[in-house]
Amino acid sequence: MNPPATILHPRRILVRGTNWLGDAVMTTPALLRLREKFPNAHIALLTPEKLRELWLHHPAVDETISFAPDENVFAIGKKLRAGKFDLALVLPNSPRSGIEVYLANIPQRIGYERPWRNIFLTQAVTPRVGAVKMQKRTPAEIRSLVSGHSKLTTQNPKLLPASHQIYEYLHLAGALGANAEPLAPQLAVTPEEVEATKKKFGLDKTTELIFGLNPGAEYGPAKRWPVEKFIAAAKEISRRTDCVWLLFGGKGDLQLATQIESEIQNSKFIIKNYCGQTSLHELMALLKTCRVLLTNDTGPMHVAAALGTPVVVPFGSTSPELTGPGLPGDARNHLIQSNAPCSPCFLRACPIDFRCMKNIDVERVAAAVLQAAG
Repeated sequence: MNPPATILHPRRILVRGTNWLGDAVMTTPALLRLREKFPNAHIALLTPEKLRELWLHHPAVDETISFAPDENVFAIGKKLRAGKFDLALVLPNSPRSGIEVYLANIPQRIGYERPWRNIFLTQAVTPRVGAVKMQKRTPAEIRSLVSGHSKLTTQNPKLLPASHQIYEYLHLAGALGANAEPLAPQLAVTPEEVEATKKKFGLDKTTELIFGLNPGAEYGPAKRWPVEKFIAAAKEISRRTDCVWLLFGGKGDLQLATQIESEIQNSKFIIKNYCGQTSLHELMALLKTCRVLLTNDTGPMHVAAALGTPVVVPFGSTSPELTGPGLPGDARNHLIQSNAPCSPCFLRACPIDFRCMKNIDVERVAAAVLQAAG
C-alpha cells in the first residue's frame, strides 16, 4: 500500500482513539507501528476521558487529548484546531469520529470507508482482504445448530489468527506506510507506580501468590462464566496453592463481587475486594502485580495481557480468534471454550440454555490458572 506523497512526512499526527477499554488496548500495535514509521512526529491521541489514564507512559503517544461524554463534535473540533495537526488517523468507524477531525480542519484525514462519513475523510481506506465481520446468530439459527439439523458450520472457517481485530487497526496504519506486521498489544506502568499502588491497597507486605479475579462483563450475561463456577474455581485453586485473590470489577459488579467475597471468606481463603475502588491506572498497577488473572472476555482481560500478566478466559458467546487477549497464539494465555455448536453467537444474552459457558468445567479452568501461574 503506497500512501499519497502529501502524508509521507507528517509533523503532527492526531489519532482518534476508540471508545471502549478492550478496543483501545487492541489499537496499541498500530500505534507502535505508527511511532516506528514516524519516530520524530508528535503523536497525540484523542480519547474519552474515562480512558485517559490508559495512555500514561505509553511509548507511542506524546500527548493525550480527552473529551467528556457530553462534549459535542463542535467543541471537540474547536479543541483539536488548536493543535494544528497536519494528519489524522481515525480508528473508530463511526460517522462522528470522521466529523470531529473534519471540523478540526486537519488537512489529511484517513479512516475506513463507511456510509455517512466518507465525505469527511480525505482518504477512505477499503477493508483489508481477510477482514471478518462479527455476525450475530439469530435465535432460530442457534436452535437449529443445537438440534443438529442446521446446514451452518459450527465454526466459521474464516476465523483464523489473522482475523483478529488488531489486524484491522494495523491495516489502517499501513495506509500511512507503516509496517502492518503484528505486534503484541502493549501498555505501560512503572515499577514505582506498582509499588505505590500495592502500598495503598495493603499488598506491600503480602507473601502469598497474588491471583486476580474479574467475573463481570459489561457487554451482557452471555459473556459471563457463571458466578458459582468462578467461586468454585477460586476455592479449588486456593486449596492447591497459597494465594490471595484480588477481586476486580466496575460499579455495576458490586453485588456480584460481594457474593464472591462472602463465599471465599466463608471458606477461610483470602480475598480482597477492590471492585469499583480503583482508578484505571491503579487497576493497571494491580493487574501487573497479579501472577495470573481469571477473567471473562472483557476490558481488563486485554489490559492484563498487554501488561504481561497471563490470563485464563472462559469464552462462550464471543470468539478468541476475533477479540482474544494479547497477540493471537500467545501460549501464556489460556482461552477456554466448550464444544457448543452455537458458539460463538455474539449475542448479549443466551436464547436457550447457556451451554457454551455451563459446559466449561471448574477443574479445567482451575488447572489452567495453576499452569499459567507456573
